[in-house]
Amino acid sequence: MTESTQTASRRGHPGAGRKRTRKTPKGRQVDPAALAEVRELLGEEPRRRDLLIEYLHTVQDHYGHLSARHLSALAQEMRLAQTEVYEVATFYAHFDVVREGDEPPPPLTVRVCDGIACEMAGAGTLLAELSEQTGREVRVLRAPCMGRCDKAPVAEVGHNHVMHTSTDAVMTAIREGRTAPPVPEYIDYDAYVANGGYTLLRECLSGQRTVEEIVAALEHSELRGLGGAGFPTGRKWRIVRGYEAPRLMAVNCDEGEPGTFKDRHYLEHDPHRFLEGMLIAAWVVEAATCYVYVRDEYPAIRAIMKKALARLAADGLLDTLPVEVRRGAGAYICGEESAMIESIEGKRGLPRNRPPYVAEVGLFGRPTLENNVETLYWVRDIVERGPEWFAGAGRNGRKGWRSYSVSGRVREPGVKLAPAGITITELIDEFCGGMQDGHRFKAYLPGGASGGILPASLGDVPLDFGTLEQYGCFIGSAAVVVFSDQDNMKGVALNLMRFFEDESCGQCTPCRAGTEKAVKLMSRDRWDEGLLSELSKTMTDASICGLGQAAGNPINSVLKYFREDFS
Repeated sequence: MTESTQTASRRGHPGAGRKRTRKTPKGRQVDPAALAEVRELLGEEPRRRDLLIEYLHTVQDHYGHLSARHLSALAQEMRLAQTEVYEVATFYAHFDVVREGDEPPPPLTVRVCDGIACEMAGAGTLLAELSEQTGREVRVLRAPCMGRCDKAPVAEVGHNHVMHTSTDAVMTAIREGRTAPPVPEYIDYDAYVANGGYTLLRECLSGQRTVEEIVAALEHSELRGLGGAGFPTGRKWRIVRGYEAPRLMAVNCDEGEPGTFKDRHYLEHDPHRFLEGMLIAAWVVEAATCYVYVRDEYPAIRAIMKKALARLAADGLLDTLPVEVRRGAGAYICGEESAMIESIEGKRGLPRNRPPYVAEVGLFGRPTLENNVETLYWVRDIVERGPEWFAGAGRNGRKGWRSYSVSGRVREPGVKLAPAGITITELIDEFCGGMQDGHRFKAYLPGGASGGILPASLGDVPLDFGTLEQYGCFIGSAAVVVFSDQDNMKGVALNLMRFFEDESCGQCTPCRAGTEKAVKLMSRDRWDEGLLSELSKTMTDASICGLGQAAGNPINSVLKYFREDFS
């Protein structure tokens, strides 16, 4: 049969040339019952794209997981592609996405922190014992740092952190159903106002204080960003204020760096001092809206924030500034400012390429002031006491106060308010009660997992911005973890690299593949030093953001300072 005959035969076939009519649209069909359930959960809330993560939490909090039918229904209700909803839900560690046909997770999840402080305190044994003793109704998972390193080891039963814990203590919490987070006692609105709180804010709003006066005080105090970058605060406020309105503000309370817990400490004890600083900052840059991004591991803080903001609104202090508290979902990368902004917009927390910088093109494409909790915590004191009071607090030629999160082998871990520029030796002896009995000081992390590892022989180096770089380290958010002669630095570095591997967002190959390869190489009895050094340099030079750029610091530190741990 010729080609023309074949064509004619096809055309002459009954039904040939007719377009089949689909009874349903292409793709996964939405279950009407699931759609009704989602609509009931969301109620009258706006169906905005930036609220996607909040609504994923809403669904999971109610059902215990995210089913395929509810994800499809949420996508339709928000007029989003199902792939958009699915990719966001699967990006964050705290969302339990259950594929069609799979079993949902048990009703209760217990997470055991495997951060370096908890590992030193026996978290590995705790994880193994709990995995054996809990039944099918409980799921036990290892989890990254929970921001309670001073109370290691820590396990999270539901949303309740059990601290200084043991297997028996966790099992008791499970039996007694203690899964909700207790709200700690803190300085509430009335107590804060009775001690002069919000007087400065009211003076700003009434015109008794000028923008120039506030910014000049911060500049003279030399306050720097205390989330880790150390950019001068007053200068940042000027820069953002100089861009065209509308301008926005975002507060970073997503401290996921292993060893860091100072922001949690301040928000659980004196939240209104932070809030007053935040509102003054928003007034200076004339922010149209302020977003407070709180990590999911801090549920009690979210409750404190919402109660405090409701009281501020009732007293008329939020009349011109809407403030939204946004909930993270278990992603360390969202501590990076542009990744946090992506998350606030309801997306995966992927860091942006820079420039443009967040100050110019931030939230929703608008100029955005981004500050860390502790930075804003100091604003009131600096203005009321004078910039000289703050700047004059340093040691060893440095300026200001710093909140050092100290954990590890010291007798008295915790948040230590000390002069900037204090040395680790002074910090241990004067503020931490010395080393634990039977432990001799060997090494320390000056700036959390990414800040590198220094030996005790460098215990007299001032701890501040710009003092540690020459040794291949940095202060970052001042997360100090102390090690002793009973700790092997190769094992410490491997723990930190596993954290980076787990928390890499996967956007760039040097970080995604580099951290995974580094863990494999570091897990061997003998390190391939040449290959590890090359890998570290590649990650540093080619990664998009600070996670990959700093991931090689533990490798470099061990190779440089701890040769004895290779024997």
